[in-house]
Amino acid sequence: MKYNFDIIHDRKNTGSLKWDCAEKRGKPADVLPLWVADMDFKVPAEVEEALVKSARHGIFGYSEPEDSYFEAVQSWFSERFGYKSETEWIVLTPGIVFALAVAVRSFTEAGDSVMLQQPVYHPFANVILDNSRKLVNNSLVYRDGRYSIDFEDFERKIIKNKVKLFILCSPHNPVGRVWTAEELTKMGEICLRHKVLVASDEIHCDFVYEPHRHTVFAALNPKFADNSIILTSPGKTFNLAGLQASNIFITNPDLRKRFVDGLEASGYSQLNTMGLVSCEAAYRYGGSWLDELKEYLAGNIRAVSEFAEAAGIKLIPTEGTYLVWLDFSSLGIKNRRLEDLFLNQAKLWLCNGLIFGKEGEEFWRINIACPRKILEEALERIKLVINR
Repeated sequence: MKYNFDIIHDRKNTGSLKWDCAEKRGKPADVLPLWVADMDFKVPAEVEEALVKSARHGIFGYSEPEDSYFEAVQSWFSERFGYKSETEWIVLTPGIVFALAVAVRSFTEAGDSVMLQQPVYHPFANVILDNSRKLVNNSLVYRDGRYSIDFEDFERKIIKNKVKLFILCSPHNPVGRVWTAEELTKMGEICLRHKVLVASDEIHCDFVYEPHRHTVFAALNPKFADNSIILTSPGKTFNLAGLQASNIFITNPDLRKRFVDGLEASGYSQLNTMGLVSCEAAYRYGGSWLDELKEYLAGNIRAVSEFAEAAGIKLIPTEGTYLVWLDFSSLGIKNRRLEDLFLNQAKLWLCNGLIFGKEGEEFWRINIACPRKILEEALERIKLVINR
């Protein structure tokens, strides 16, 4: 490989949420963190160089993206996913969750119903409930070690609750599903039938493993494009979350105006200068880096799979994302007791599945986007808990 992902970078004392905030979050200071979804790999050299060049300029006033920025974003999605877009479709925001909150406020009223599919990324529920909307849950179906969608329940709950907005997670965090074109089409048709707007969070779209393929929801059907907003960001793909840059594709001009009006009402204007610089550089030069990274992550997933099989726990097939979803129900240990064992005996900070909804009670999410030695150390610590 051209890139060495085995290098262990010391992230302590850098203000890292992942590595420096254990005690602030009520955890032992010496835990090994594999909880939050950021990677322990340095960005591609071209991204680092672009940021250094910008820093050396020494002036950081208000910034607007050049045409080259939009060209880089559009080319990435066209070449990787066959998704053709227009520059005017792209609205810039400082993050996906921020954009979801804007969408909730822009397209629904207080008391309106918003649907999601738990177990799912927990900020989805927060932006619904914190904005005084009603949360409607179309629980994913877990059967024989795999997740699927209950389409009858999906449509029934839309009708019963008069759902106005559906937040789709594609690929799905934390269960690792990459929804097929058929599954996405079925959801899209139901939403069209009942006038439900779709907000599709596709932040993990670049982490999809063979033979699976990511399908941009709006690319399936012009009617879907007209009834959706597509939320994307280089934050997960290139480990740029701290620079806060997201690109929201909105084809429908009426929806786009309402979203932009909501964005302006939030008081936000120009994007972070370094977010613009890093996003353009990453999409322009980061392709080969990402391709090799995915190979490395596939090796990490295999390591977890072999460990899980030997340990008698179940790894849910990871079709996408760099987050593995493990079923610990075979141990027969209650959730809080297992959390205590992980934190205080194994000194391991994992993501408790309960935060994604009650459906995640016997599951734990582990971030495998780290050098293999770190991952192997974490697996050994889990093994200690199981043996005890």
